[in-house]
Amino acid sequence: MVTNVVQLTESKKHIQHMSRVFDDQKNAYRKNPMSTLEQRIENLQTLKDILLKNQDRFIAAINSDFSSRSADETLLAEIMPAIQGINYAIKNLSKWMKPSKRHVSLLFQPASNRVEYQPLGVVGVIVPWNYPLFLAVGPLTGALAAGNRVMIKMSEYTPETSQLFKDIIEEFFPENLISVTTGEADVAIEFSKKPWGHLIFTGSTAVGRHVMRAAAENLTPVTLELGGKSPAVISPDVPMNDAAERIVFGKAFNVGQTCVAPDYILCPSDRIEQFVESFKTNFSAMYPSIKENNDYSSIIDERQKARLEHYLEDAKNKGATVIQVNPKGEDFSEGTRKMPIHLVLNANDTMLVMQEEIFGPILPVIPYNQIDEAVNYINDRPHPLALYYFGYNKDAQQHILENTHSGGVCINDTLMHVAQDDMPFGGVGTSGMGHYHGEEGFRTFSNAKGVFAKQKINSGKAIHPPHGSLLHKAVYSLFIR
Repeated sequence: MVTNVVQLTESKKHIQHMSRVFDDQKNAYRKNPMSTLEQRIENLQTLKDILLKNQDRFIAAINSDFSSRSADETLLAEIMPAIQGINYAIKNLSKWMKPSKRHVSLLFQPASNRVEYQPLGVVGVIVPWNYPLFLAVGPLTGALAAGNRVMIKMSEYTPETSQLFKDIIEEFFPENLISVTTGEADVAIEFSKKPWGHLIFTGSTAVGRHVMRAAAENLTPVTLELGGKSPAVISPDVPMNDAAERIVFGKAFNVGQTCVAPDYILCPSDRIEQFVESFKTNFSAMYPSIKENNDYSSIIDERQKARLEHYLEDAKNKGATVIQVNPKGEDFSEGTRKMPIHLVLNANDTMLVMQEEIFGPILPVIPYNQIDEAVNYINDRPHPLALYYFGYNKDAQQHILENTHSGGVCINDTLMHVAQDDMPFGGVGTSGMGHYHGEEGFRTFSNAKGVFAKQKINSGKAIHPPHGSLLHKAVYSLFIR
């Protein structure tokens, strides 16, 4: 009871502070609604500098929050793409900010058309726990590039990382430019209710629905980066080692706690045994052991670990064959949140592993006989955030691209489309809406304001009343055809 009272008191403080800062940022934006290129680049450069200076501290904080998180995974998936994204924005920002000229029909000449990109004001960012640094800095980069002020709600499941990020941002940025909020889920709920210029949320589809519902009360535009069950399709003729090696990397990275991790495999029925053996071989080469291996990360907390164990028990009880990929035969029954990858054969739609996004080291393998069976299997389900296809035939690749829907695609690789600076990242349908990264991030956090301009000569007189003149008839005959 005392704990609940303390939490409510702390949450109230967070919410009150958040509301004050929101007003401060709105007022600051009104005083400087169109920051210069130089100001934006300075902000981005400062952000880059503090990431570089504090990368060891972030690695340690994330490791502590996970109980064991690979330092190299943090470098590869959080710090490196964050830095590269900032570099790309700095390099291209002057081009992005330029108004774009648009065509003017003869009907409206003499005049000019252009689109100007104006900051939206105050942008809200809700950050998940699985990549707490990159999924804060990525949207922040786009929002700063577009000239906005930004408030960030960090995840309560990564308290050390969240507090470190908050402390560092407060040290180097004024609160009316960037503010970081911590606190529990009730703070996030209030955060989502603010009338933001734009709100971006990364997390589960279920929570995304609540965020969108709250945003709708203020007609707040939202970008939802969700997840879903991202399939990996193995073609009948791809060398199995090529496919298995890249699938192992994508599934074992952050132990599957990645929104674009391969969620299930669609494999030719006569190649499943070959896939299992190749998966084991490649996993063992990357991770000869698990329990004391610093390259292999842990499940974020006991609640998530219990959820995953429940999925496995449910699959076994419903007839699945579960294969634990555990090169040294280590015991994981207690004392660790590390969890080997489990391949699930004979999975069916009654099982939780085929109903829910797995978000962990469990990988169902679904057989198919003809490629269109795999296509139909994907299309019978909600659109995934990512789709992976393994096969070197260009026509077959195009067939998959044209006949399935997903937020993004990797051909003959996993995860890597997320790291491409010059490509949009986002979902479709239940896997999300809207895009960011690179230029798309700048556009997402900008108002594309169309400007029609004419000077002294007013050709519009040609259509002024009274109507019915020969000039009106001439206009109609020229432009209504």
